Amino acid sequence: MTSAYEWEGPVGDVWAREWRRTDRSWSAMSPYLDAAILAVAPERGRAVDIGCGAGETSLSLASTRPGLDITGIDIAAALIAIARERGEGISNLAFAAGDVTEMLPGLAPVDLLFSRHGVMFFPDPAAGFAALRNATRPGGRIVFSCFREASLNGWAEELIGAVTGERLKLPEGYAPGPFAFADPAFVTGMLQDAGWRDCEKQAVDFPYRAGEGPDPIADALDFFRSIGPTAPLLRAMPPEARPAAMARFAEVVAHHHQHGAVDFPAAAWIWTARA
Repeated sequence: MTSAYEWEGPVGDVWAREWRRTDRSWSAMSPYLDAAILAVAPERGRAVDIGCGAGETSLSLASTRPGLDITGIDIAAALIAIARERGEGISNLAFAAGDVTEMLPGLAPVDLLFSRHGVMFFPDPAAGFAALRNATRPGGRIVFSCFREASLNGWAEELIGAVTGERLKLPEGYAPGPFAFADPAFVTGMLQDAGWRDCEKQAVDFPYRAGEGPDPIADALDFFRSIGPTAPLLRAMPPEARPAAMARFAEVVAHHHQHGAVDFPAAAWIWTARA
């Protein structure tokens, strides 16, 4: 699990440098999430973007709900700096760096909570979502996306297999991370235990755009060396093992190169619930 300290420091700095390519990787999924958020977003009131990153989802909602006060929160100060620069001059939009569960009481009551893959990292998800529920006005909504099972997400399973030579192994039970909310039965129970009701999910399959431009394969390789589960594996690998791993890695990436881009299969849930 990536620690809060790492997000506040080196990991957050890397994601801030890579925000354009990270947003690009979500480009085929984000319209589904934006539509789900817009479907329940009030015209006025207060909304909070949980783990807002560089602000893409907040910016999208701010443009369609100009009367809604929106605050994007992320623990990575470097990402918040990017988000503030992108949102400069938008009167109904603000960004803040910090722990969302600590900052929400100062913003309560909230009418809408939303997140693009930013909610799978609570040490105790039931407690985290209970805190979100306690800050939400009765009848308010939450909308968030998360990954489905790893076998449907080739950007993780295939690449980790190429680097390690082994199948991706996930811990049993809950552990914070990209696939922490892959099991819909777990998520439903967790949301209900935290006080949320009318829990519904939508499955979205989408191409995860990893590379494009003049040399899409090189672009994708550089992206995955910086971001995602393969990056720390490659950094930690003994020097003598790295050439063979990189060759396997490049072969998998090249396999997904077509029509001038590198796209991997990806699968997400979009969840909605009511306070």
